Amino acid sequence: MRSRLLAYPQARDLTIMADCGGSNGVRARLWKRAPQTFADKSGLTLHGHHYPPGTSKRNRIEHRLFWQITQNWRGRQLTDRRAVIELTGATTTRTGLKVAWALDSRMCEKGLKVSDAEMARLDITGDAFHPEWNSNIRPRRPKA
Repeated sequence: MRSRLLAYPQARDLTIMADCGGSNGVRARLWKRAPQTFADKSGLTLHGHHYPPGTSKRNRIEHRLFWQITQNWRGRQLTDRRAVIELTGATTTRTGLKVAWALDSRMCEKGLKVSDAEMARLDITGDAFHPEWNSNIRPRRPKA
C-alpha cells in the first residue's frame, strides 16, 4: 500500500464507487469496517459512493470494458483462474482502455461479524448527497 501512496504524496482523499449489491452493499457491516481499516492505515479520507439499487449497469467505464471482455473470451471455457486472467487480461479497447489483473490467492475468513460496539467506533458519516448510499470515512486517531 505504501508504494502506491507514494505515487500521489499530496493525496488526502480517495473516492470509491461501488454498486449496492452483495458484499460491498451499502448496509454490509464488513464493507464499512474494511475501508475504515484502510483509512486508518493510509491516513486518507475515503468517500464511498454507491450506485442506487438497479443502476450499476449505468457505470460507463465498466459497461464499455465488460462488453470487450465478453467479446474476448467468447466461445472459450473459463475453466480456472488462469484462464480468466489470461482471457480478460488480454482485453483492450480501441480507445486504449486495458484490463489490469492481480490475483489475490489469500483465503478470506468466512463468517466474520462486526459487532454493534465495533460499528460505534467507526468514523463514518453520511454524505450530504444521498447519505443513505454515500458516506465519508475518516482516519481515526491512534489511542495514546
